[in-house]
Amino acid sequence: MTVNWAGTAFSLILVAVAAGLSLYWGLGLERSIVWAALRAGVQLLLVGGILLLLLRPQTSLWWSWLWVVAMLGYAAVTAKQRAPGVPRIVPLALTAFVLATALSLAVLFGLGVFPLSARTLVPIAGLIVGNAMTATVLAGRRMVEEFTDKRDEIEARLALGQPSQDAARPYVRGVLRSALSPQIETTKATGLVFLPGAMTGLILGGADPVSAVLVQLVVMFLVLAAASTTTTVMAIGLSRRLFTPDHRLVRLARAAS
Repeated sequence: MTVNWAGTAFSLILVAVAAGLSLYWGLGLERSIVWAALRAGVQLLLVGGILLLLLRPQTSLWWSWLWVVAMLGYAAVTAKQRAPGVPRIVPLALTAFVLATALSLAVLFGLGVFPLSARTLVPIAGLIVGNAMTATVLAGRRMVEEFTDKRDEIEARLALGQPSQDAARPYVRGVLRSALSPQIETTKATGLVFLPGAMTGLILGGADPVSAVLVQLVVMFLVLAAASTTTTVMAIGLSRRLFTPDHRLVRLARAAS
């Protein structure tokens, strides 16, 4: 199954419906909805053009690896823009993304789950980095909010002689639960409540449903591992930065939502 340019244009009616509902209810989101749709269209067309070049048989796989490196850097910068209140988030986010990507790609390609090629490397890396960025931003924001709201409790623990990491542990645990819960709930609901994007796309493209299910399972496990890895790195790394060397809690402004 393929979609032509006319079909894509007709699908903009759905964007108009969303913008119209926002206008009707006075939400003030019409421009944001239209801008998001247009931006997504331009970005996807740009990526599609680049992928056409990367997927040519004569194109070296090193160009695909370079694209992955660029995605990692761009995601770290984007994380800073989405969570400006999180101190020094870029190096932490970049470390989290690199670890999650390296672990996932090592399992998928090292164990032969997928063959290593530009057609598999770029989309899979995009899935990892995209979901890891969402989880990382959520974890960073929640850490700042939690340590700001519970400052008195943490300082009381410090005053009782607890080391900074012991005093922070219950709150770090709570942040990790909050950051991972959405992905866990999504994973549990997959299949019975909704059909996820990868599986739907494969079925619409004519793939065997069982094959589509197997691919979707790999994708779900991939996303769950990426979210777990990145949130853990962010929570542990940030919890260390929120204390001075002499175990005092630094002052923080709440992260912008």
